Amino acid sequence: MGFHTFDAGKADRLEDAANRYRWLSREELLYALDPVDGDVIADLGSGTGFYTDDVAPRAGTVYAVDVQEAMHDAYREKGVPANVECVTSDVADLPFATDALDGVFSTMTYHEFASDAAIDEVARVLRPGARAVIADWSADGSGESGPPTDERYAAVDAVDALERGGFEVVSEATRPETFVVVARLR
Repeated sequence: MGFHTFDAGKADRLEDAANRYRWLSREELLYALDPVDGDVIADLGSGTGFYTDDVAPRAGTVYAVDVQEAMHDAYREKGVPANVECVTSDVADLPFATDALDGVFSTMTYHEFASDAAIDEVARVLRPGARAVIADWSADGSGESGPPTDERYAAVDAVDALERGGFEVVSEATRPETFVVVARLR
């Protein structure tokens, strides 16, 4: 499977609400994550913070985690909410204490970090019972948008990886171009 990160030079494309919400709406993400006031949440592959901004008003602290500092620069230029902290890190090596987070979500970036090491690391930093929400481009899609289909995973691949990592899958939905998997850490 191929691997690449989103071109930070095109970060402004990540702020196109009509296009972004076409693939995953704010309401769908918030329903799946179910954040409550005071929760500590991490957005894995946050980019310019498009979805981070949707979660921030409903949580205590949100960590915008991205491997590219240039994405954080774009987010800072746009304006980062007071309860959001930008963290430059690979998902397989998160700088959080064990059991530190109440939830994580990844929107259209799972294909960039999908590995057992990354899932194990996510499990390490989550509290037992915490939610993980993975929304990504589906390998079953046509390639109309998003990365090439040979760089994508199917929902079943994410489900298998999460279950191997100690998660119980709560729901899984595959749509024409994307999928959403919601899981709880056992």
